[in-house]
Amino acid sequence: MIGKFYPPHAGHHHLVDTAARACDEVTVVVAPSTVESIPLEDRLAWLREVHAASPHVRFVGVYDDTPIDYGSEAAWDAHTATFRAAVGDRRVDRVFSSEAYGEELARRFGAEHVPVDPARGTVPISGTAVRADPVANWAMLAPPVRGWFVKRVVVVGAESTGTTTLARALATHLRLRGGVFAGTRWVEEYGRTLTSLKLGALAPGQTMEDLVWTREDFITVTREQNAAEDAAARSGGPILVCDTDSFATSIWEERYLGNISSAVRDAARKPALYLLTSDEGVPFEDDGMRDGEHLRAWMTARFRDELAGRGVPWIELTGSYRERLTRAVKACDELLAAGWNLASPLLPADARKSVGGSC
Repeated sequence: MIGKFYPPHAGHHHLVDTAARACDEVTVVVAPSTVESIPLEDRLAWLREVHAASPHVRFVGVYDDTPIDYGSEAAWDAHTATFRAAVGDRRVDRVFSSEAYGEELARRFGAEHVPVDPARGTVPISGTAVRADPVANWAMLAPPVRGWFVKRVVVVGAESTGTTTLARALATHLRLRGGVFAGTRWVEEYGRTLTSLKLGALAPGQTMEDLVWTREDFITVTREQNAAEDAAARSGGPILVCDTDSFATSIWEERYLGNISSAVRDAARKPALYLLTSDEGVPFEDDGMRDGEHLRAWMTARFRDELAGRGVPWIELTGSYRERLTRAVKACDELLAAGWNLASPLLPADARKSVGGSC
């Protein structure tokens, strides 16, 4: 099998499974061009994960930047040489494809062509369709691919500024839209979980003021927060709402230990959007796990300063709860409307037709 898998989708998996059932050994050549937006190693990892139950299927990757021209013998020779090198010394008996070029490719390998759902009737999807509208085709994407496409929206802010309330409400609002958004997830703040564990380990009579925070604590928070975020990204809708993230953890590390360690700073990601909850107009509520009322304005300012230099879109939410939620929803809608801006693959010169709808 040859394909770009840009990105892998249900049609590709149907093709792989069909070949896997029919053959003793299957080689799948993932052959994107270097202009494409999804790294080759990511595509290989996703395909290997999805088809892990078929150990006789191997996935190999190679970049192919040869221009696509079905009327050019030189172009065919160059493409075929690239694919042969990827396949290695294995004999090829069959070429499985859903594409018009499959017959000629099989001939050049001295193999039988096995067309699989060329009309896209069994699995009505194509890579072109996914790239044009991932949301509309969300159900056709496997969990690891969803994890790459999901728009991560992170709510950050000082203590008692409504971050958790907003994150939960935003996720609920999106879920109520139904469809692919019905599975919208939100990731809770692991820092509160660790705080609860540390409080539980204190001697009777001790309080938040007696807690001692270490560098290792913040490394643990970043590790657990990132892991929870990644797990949720694979199983939800097109937007993932996060109540804080590893970047926010770095601000908390500075708040408690005076500076930010390289381990915590390096763990920070770059989501699609940050929502900063302002402390202005929000009364402080002590729930037994808060001790920084006097630092809220300072923390809000630190978030502003750090977000301004991160190269990630962000907005500050002010006003009433309703106003904040309305602005957050609008920002998410704008994020989705902006799309994913994936680079186009190399296309044939004549009429700029795609190499194959499923690629």
